Formats: sequence, C-alpha cells, structure tokens
Amino acid sequence: MGVLLSVWLCNRADGCPLSSSSAFTPLAVATSSRLAVTLTSFPVSPADSRSHWSSVHCSPHFLLSACKQGVTRSPVELSSDGVRAEMGVKSGLHVWELLWSPNHRGSHAVMGISRQSCPLQASGYNVLIGRDSQSWGWELKSNQLWHAGQSLGPYPGTKKRCHSEAVEDFRTQSSTSSHPKTAQTPLPIPERVLLVLDADAGTLGFVVDGSFLDVAFKDLPRGVELFPAVSSVRGGSSIRLRYLNGATRDPPALMALSGHSIRQILGQQRQTQMDKLPLPPCLQNYLLSTH
Repeated sequence: MGVLLSVWLCNRADGCPLSSSSAFTPLAVATSSRLAVTLTSFPVSPADSRSHWSSVHCSPHFLLSACKQGVTRSPVELSSDGVRAEMGVKSGLHVWELLWSPNHRGSHAVMGISRQSCPLQASGYNVLIGRDSQSWGWELKSNQLWHAGQSLGPYPGTKKRCHSEAVEDFRTQSSTSSHPKTAQTPLPIPERVLLVLDADAGTLGFVVDGSFLDVAFKDLPRGVELFPAVSSVRGGSSIRLRYLNGATRDPPALMALSGHSIRQILGQQRQTQMDKLPLPPCLQNYLLSTH
C-alpha cells in the first residue's frame, strides 16, 4: 500500500507543478513540523472564547460586536486606540486569524501581542502596540516592526539571494553609485493575516497568503500571559479575531505528520482528489475530516 501511495503521489506531483502569484511566496521560510501540522489542522469552533476581544481591556473608542469577535473604531480625531484579546496564553503554540480590510486601515495600523499592562489609548496618531516594553507590533502600512517605542526594521525581510544575483546587484549599484539608495518598498498586506505565537520558544511570527514569513520577534517573556492585540487611528476600522488552533510542547502524532505530508504533496488545488488515493476508506475519511 505504501509503494502504491508513493507512486500515485509522485505521478501527480510531477504532472501538476504548483505555482503561486503571491509576492510573499518567495519570502516564505520552512516551518517546524509542529507549526505545519497546526496550520493544516481543522480549526476549533468559532465560538471558542479565545476568539473574543476584551470588553474591558480596550480603548473607549472601540465598539465591540455582539459576538465579541469584531471591533470597530469610532471616528475620533487625534487618538490612537487599541484592544487586546479577552484570553491570553502562557505556554504552547497558538495561531489566530486577524481580518482587517486594507481599505479601512489608514496610517499606524498595528497588530501583534501585548502583556496585560499595555496601554490601549493615547493622544495623537501613534503606533500604540509596540510603543512600550509591554507590547510587540507589526505596522502594516510601512511593514515596520515596533517594540519599546523603536522601529526594529522591515518585516518580512528580503529573500536570500544566490551569488549570481549578488554580483549583478553589485554591478548595478556601481553603475549608479551617484544616485542615493532608495528604501525598500513596503508590501501591501492583504486582509487576512495569521498571528503565530510560540509561548514556549518565546517567538512571534506571521503567515500571509499561506506563507510563514519567519520569526518577527524573539526572546519574548516566558511564563507570563500574552494577548493578541491591535491598534488603529482610522475611524471605521473593523478588525475580526478568530482563534484557529494550538499545540502543546509535545511533538505531533505520527498520523498527523503523515496526513500533513500527503496534503502538502497534493497541494491546495488537488485537495478534492483525496477520495481517489489508494487508501482504505477509514484513512481517506481521516484525511478529509482533518482538513
């Protein structure tokens, strides 16, 4: 059975090469098996309390929806406003989905994590999440990372280049050395972003268009409660939160790893062919039920 499955997958992988037009695909980095399985596992119920924004720990200029999964900022001038999730985590690997339309972000649109004492309202237009030592934020318009009131550089970083690309870049710079060097153009961030917090490793990263863009922050405090958080200065900004899945420190089960490998080889466009795999019905049902 294993030989038949391998042949079946290889034949279809060779005949259907995967491609992506996303600008983030070349910037993706390899994920751990623990994160890969978590990202492809069936999400928890949308009613999970970890999908709720806090009605207490938020700026008075944010209006909470009835289901507590959405917040909308009121049209208030000269104010930076934030909100954090109702529940935080102290351990484990966790993934949240944040939905924030690019047309309703404005300047200083930040998502990230905070500790319990992070300030969530300030005068003027500022980066609020990442403004102090209690929060870490990614400003979506400029792609800059912020912590303790300082910009830590762009995220995601540029793709590592091969030697020939580096030589060509050097020649280009040499021929135009009289011109000032231009800054890296920020990438437009789509509506859906996944926030990946590994409280065990003390790291925070993001997934965009299905690509994990590497660790954005490391050396986060361990053993303390950390909360997903956002801040905005634009009236009408609406942000939705949903907790997708999590994992303990233990390694993934062998069955989960096998299922992930099969889905990875099939690719997103061929997930509907799982029922054609040369596998017993019970295994086919498992693959379908966990996707």
